[in-house]
Amino acid sequence: MAKEAVFTMKLEPELREAFMAAAQAADRPASQIVREFMRDFVQQDHEYVEFLRKHVERARADIAAGRMHTQEEIEEEARQRAERLAKQAAERAA
Repeated sequence: MAKEAVFTMKLEPELREAFMAAAQAADRPASQIVREFMRDFVQQDHEYVEFLRKHVERARADIAAGRMHTQEEIEEEARQRAERLAKQAAERAA
């Protein structure tokens, strides 16, 4: 892949020095490591966007099929669960 773009960034001198020392210790060019970081970040972002897209599709399918709960139903279930947990905690304490 041709390297035709220049990427300039500002960072703390201490971080730059530590990074350059680590790259040298790994016997690798700093630019190669940064390119790998960038590729990994782009890949992770792509995977996360795909993950979200699939979840949204599933949620839309559930809604279309009537598989959903109202806010009131969710709140009631949470209230009942909290009551059960409080009762269990009280029984253990007794």
